[in-house]
Amino acid sequence: MKKKTSHSKLKKSKNKPEASAEGVISIAPAVVEEVVKKARGKEKVHYVNSREFEDEIKHFYKSNYISPKLGESINKIAHGLSYAPNFINYSYKDEMIGDAIVKMVSALKNKKFKLNSGFSPFSYFTTIAFHAFINRIKKEKKHHETITNYRDKMYTDLMCNQGEDSGYHIYVDPNSGEENDNYNATGS
Repeated sequence: MKKKTSHSKLKKSKNKPEASAEGVISIAPAVVEEVVKKARGKEKVHYVNSREFEDEIKHFYKSNYISPKLGESINKIAHGLSYAPNFINYSYKDEMIGDAIVKMVSALKNKKFKLNSGFSPFSYFTTIAFHAFINRIKKEKKHHETITNYRDKMYTDLMCNQGEDSGYHIYVDPNSGEENDNYNATGS
């Protein structure tokens, strides 16, 4: 089906929708792009400019001085990553951020980032922060498991050994899966 166009329609502005004789509206591509951008939201603005960050790293490699701008960029990377959906709800988020900053500064001091590699310093240091976050989560999980195991062991020992003098055992271990022969409800 071909659209009918008249010469009077061609004189109209290209950015305004036009109605054809069949009632079909045609929109100029520039208008479509503008509408799509508005629907998607604003252009994504990075909180650390990668070029400026790379320039600050170059300056650090020459002078061994961490400028306030470089320090701020490292801080922004760690804090920005902490708002990622997979890290936002941890109660030890401050420790994760601190570990990430330490790891990124350590990588800077050891000059781990190769300037002529063609990789983005932002992505390189974000990856370092990501791995620091994951390592902190593993440490905290191991610590939590150790505390839980100790608590369970101590609770079981206290409950099972407390009633031996009186002849009553009031604790049934829920993890055993079989009935506890030491349990005596009547006291005999």
